[in-house]
Amino acid sequence: MQRGFCSTVIRRRCDQMPPAADPPLTTTPTQDDLKRVAAYHAVDLVQSGMVLGLGTGSTAVHALDRIGDLIRRGTLRDIVGIPTSTKTEAHARAVGIPLSDLDVHPVVDLSIDGADEVDPHLNLIKGRGGSLLREKMIEGASKRFVVIVDETKMVNLLGGSGMAVPVEVIPFCSKFTMSNLRRLFSGIPGFHLRLRTTPGDEMTPAVTDNLNHVIDLFFEDGITSDLDAVSDAILKIVGVVEHGMFLGMATSVIVAGKDGGVTEINRMGVRRIISG
Repeated sequence: MQRGFCSTVIRRRCDQMPPAADPPLTTTPTQDDLKRVAAYHAVDLVQSGMVLGLGTGSTAVHALDRIGDLIRRGTLRDIVGIPTSTKTEAHARAVGIPLSDLDVHPVVDLSIDGADEVDPHLNLIKGRGGSLLREKMIEGASKRFVVIVDETKMVNLLGGSGMAVPVEVIPFCSKFTMSNLRRLFSGIPGFHLRLRTTPGDEMTPAVTDNLNHVIDLFFEDGITSDLDAVSDAILKIVGVVEHGMFLGMATSVIVAGKDGGVTEINRMGVRRIISG
């Protein structure tokens, strides 16, 4: 099998693996413990022969490690992973997950990824790590998209955490694009934006895997306007590639709580206690 980003892999369906036990937690679980618990429960949904969208970030990395472990044990077979970033690609290779891409596998059976924010309707903010475009392409091509978070990621309004809503833009005249984004949200109290820079170097723009820049939008009180209208308005600005609002895309969200309980919430708002 070719090991490049566009490798060709044979798919074969096999029986579903038995659910895995929760990973051990400390007496007082850390945020990383909670992320790992949510990730392990999401990986219980993986079956041999699946094409998987492999997420990016500190929560998704636990899913990668678990999938790789199950492949090495022989519990999962004939898995194909489609990574949402170069960082995920490198990690997946390191743990032994065979890789391909959307050109070879245009339909993804299941994507597992984290999120920066989740609202009550399962709309998401993603991409604060800069991988929003590839994440949205792969997760948008998925039959099922399961989001894994700890309870701190749940918000009433997108943008309500006070953290960034990322917008990926082409480098050409990015200041011009930024001025158009500023004009779009002029008059909204507490709104501001800035070009994301490289950590430790405020003069150098951060660059995505697609060699683009990121403009971070901040909403002091969250996004109170219609999300679809905001999405359309951002995407109409010439120079914008994509934004980090993932609207109506998540099939379900698995939430790990500080008390050790794990809950799955589906699109209809139905909650199911998985453990705890």
